[in-house]
Amino acid sequence: MSSPAATGLARATLRIMEPPATVGAGPGGALAVVSLQFNPNKLALTKSTEWRRQPSRMASQSAMPEFVGSGPRSLSVEVFLDATATHDNSVEQNVERLMRACVPTPRSLSAKKPASPWVRFEWGTARTTSFNGVLGSLSVDYSLFDVDGKPLRATCSLTLEEASTAAAGQNPTSGSRAARRTHRVVAGDSLPQLAWHEYGDATAWRVIAEANDIDDPHVLVPGSELLVPGTVESEVDGER
Repeated sequence: MSSPAATGLARATLRIMEPPATVGAGPGGALAVVSLQFNPNKLALTKSTEWRRQPSRMASQSAMPEFVGSGPRSLSVEVFLDATATHDNSVEQNVERLMRACVPTPRSLSAKKPASPWVRFEWGTARTTSFNGVLGSLSVDYSLFDVDGKPLRATCSLTLEEASTAAAGQNPTSGSRAARRTHRVVAGDSLPQLAWHEYGDATAWRVIAEANDIDDPHVLVPGSELLVPGTVESEVDGER
């Protein structure tokens, strides 16, 4: 695994978000952001399709398959955590953040609609591996401990299963400005970056800026919430 400390090297993160409040909506605000100490050296991405065949006793060959549907993407990644330089609780704290992505959020429980958080793996400009999903599985292997038993090193193997209906990197096609979600700003965020992850087009930042009355797309206040319109198709097409 390579260290992200080098200048200009994009750091991979896991964004843990509030699940949608309604069916068909996007995820809510960010609950936590786990910045990876070391970028993965391998990602496993899978996607399936389902076909149906009607066998015929009279057919000399197999029946023509009928397309039933497309299955979700699945991303498997290993996250390496290490606190041997600091001897702090960061390893367990990050493991706890990942564990919380497997249980219903307090807000969903209070609304009597239990749902675990949505998770998004983000790494630079990668599009095929950046999608809204849920944590399908998580396993943690602790491999080094401090003298008091505190974990100092761990490898977390996790699988994300796609939860959104829109393909990553493409504009939603609803054509409605009414569909929107909120995004809580973290350090390093910019509107072009957010537009890239939401719409696959960094130039669409103007739509988000207009919805939030923002003049400078590169100056955002960490902790503030932005309204993210659910579609930019008409606006972006109109500028081209």
